[in-house]
Amino acid sequence: MAVALGIIGLGIMGERLLRAALNHDQAVIRPVAVWDPAPGAAEKLAGIAPNLPLMASAQAVIQACDALYVASPPSSHLEHAGAAFAAGRSVFLEKPLAADVAAARAFVTAHAAERAGVNFPMASSPAVAQLTAWRQELGAPKSLSIAVRFGKWPRGWQHGAAGWLAKRAEGGFTREVLSHFLFLTRRQLGALDLREHEATFPPGDGSELAISATLSAGGVPVSITGDVGQIAEDEFNEWRLECEGGTIRLRNWSIAERLGPDGFAPAPDALPNEKMRPMVLQGQLNKLAALTKGEAQNLATLREALEVQEVVERILG
Repeated sequence: MAVALGIIGLGIMGERLLRAALNHDQAVIRPVAVWDPAPGAAEKLAGIAPNLPLMASAQAVIQACDALYVASPPSSHLEHAGAAFAAGRSVFLEKPLAADVAAARAFVTAHAAERAGVNFPMASSPAVAQLTAWRQELGAPKSLSIAVRFGKWPRGWQHGAAGWLAKRAEGGFTREVLSHFLFLTRRQLGALDLREHEATFPPGDGSELAISATLSAGGVPVSITGDVGQIAEDEFNEWRLECEGGTIRLRNWSIAERLGPDGFAPAPDALPNEKMRPMVLQGQLNKLAALTKGEAQNLATLREALEVQEVVERILG
């Protein structure tokens, strides 16, 4: 029987997963209900899925679904997830887990046995699978560098959520983007141990303009840099791992590359992020269905997401 999917929050991420679910095998998982209190939510939903109801409350979505996707702003994540757990539902959370690390820590401890996953898409990325395969040939890892750079923040396509993404309290690129690469690092190398860190903020309550950090991941040294306003393009990111037998990297989210005599060369099946994203979301939805049914899957866990969030918040200081 298909897993009934409920969605709270019809912003950028909620819309993406909804569209992916509408295009998914409806015998595996199917969207059944949405709630978003924004004034334009009903009109937006009607333009995407006219037969899908916009419910009157978050609780109404929870009652209608088997699995709840929480894509609202971070300050509301734990409230919605807790209500879903109380109703016996599985939960798929956007990151970060919460706006407050202490609350996130207590929540993870209290709900360790629940069916829960966090939406770090690299858990389903073909490019990450390629990196993993290459690593089998390259021996022990020696060092890792991570760079995340932006022409402006929020990025152009995020301006609808700039009210919180541009603010120090809940937003910023370290939470929104670097967190993905910290999750990848945790999965590939091991536990994260932050050593040094620095963050630069503008006057007022705006989000960070630059960061730098060093940490250890499973004993491997890691260097991190990030900045806003220093490049012409919308964004650039790189996760570069040097191993005993060679160097590999993930560039701009989805391009797996291996260093050769003539420089970095992409994997034969490499795709830009806009083409790979639908494949990744299909994988995430399959795993959410498996999670809901109690089957094996490798979505990011609450504990992994908490470890990432703790490092992020320490970097931001």
